[in-house]
Amino acid sequence: MTDDAATILIAEDDDATRAFLADNLIADGYDVIVADCAADALRLLETKFPDVGIVDIGLPDASGLEILRRVREADGLASRANPAVPLLVLSGRASELDRVRAFEAGADDMLAKPFSYPELRLRIAALLRRLEVGRHGAGRLRVGDLQVDSSSREVVLRGRRIEVSQKEFSLLRVLASQPTKVWTKEELLRSVWHFKSLGATRTLDSHACRLRQKLGVDGDRFVVNVWGVGYRLVDPAPAGDPLRDVPDRRRGRFAVAEPGLVA
Repeated sequence: MTDDAATILIAEDDDATRAFLADNLIADGYDVIVADCAADALRLLETKFPDVGIVDIGLPDASGLEILRRVREADGLASRANPAVPLLVLSGRASELDRVRAFEAGADDMLAKPFSYPELRLRIAALLRRLEVGRHGAGRLRVGDLQVDSSSREVVLRGRRIEVSQKEFSLLRVLASQPTKVWTKEELLRSVWHFKSLGATRTLDSHACRLRQKLGVDGDRFVVNVWGVGYRLVDPAPAGDPLRDVPDRRRGRFAVAEPGLVA
C-alpha cells in the first residue's frame, strides 16, 4: 500500500457486511476506517477526512441520511467535515422515493443491498476520479488581482507572473478554491501532501511562508495564518464594508470566478 492510497470510510452497523467491505477494500489497496454508528461516522469524517464515505441508511443511532445532511451543511466551525467528500449510500430499500430522499440529502451515489462488490468497487473508483478532477481540473481562479490557472499552472498577480514551486502552486490552488475559508492544517496536509496525520512536520508552514512572501512583494496580504487552526487565502470583507465588493490591492480582498471560467 502506498502513502497515496485513498482512505475509505465504511459506516455500517452489520458486522459481517462491515468486515466484508473492509477486507475487500484493503485487499484492493485502499486505507479503510470503520464506524458502526452515525456518531462514530461523523467523528471520523471530522477528524480523519476520508476521501470517500460508504454510508448505510439503517444505523442504530440515526439515519445515514442525517450523516449526509450534517456533512453537506458543514461550515468548518460547528463541523470540520469536508462538505464536498463523495458519499455513497447503501440501503436495503431502493424505491424511487428512497433514492430521491438519498440524493436530496446529499448522496453522490446509491447502491441497493444486496450488492455486487465488483460494482461497488467501480463506483468508488468513479467517485475518486471525479474527486481528482475537482482537485486538479482545468480552469482559472481569480481572487482580486490574483489569478491561478490550473491548466498552465501559472500564478499571475496584476499581470506579473509569480514563480512558485509545484507544491506551492498546489497549496495556492486549494486556498484559492475557497479564499475566505479557514483550511485546517490537517485538510491542507491531506489535500496537498497526502499526509495521513499532522505529526510534527513543518512542511506546510514553510511552504505557506514562502508563498506569502512571493505574493506580498507589493504589500498584498495573501495566505493568512489563522493561529492554532490553519490558513486561508484572504481575510473576509466585514459586513457593511462599502469596499467589500471592490478589489483591494493591499489586502487581496474580493474573490470571484471570471465569467465563463471554472472556479
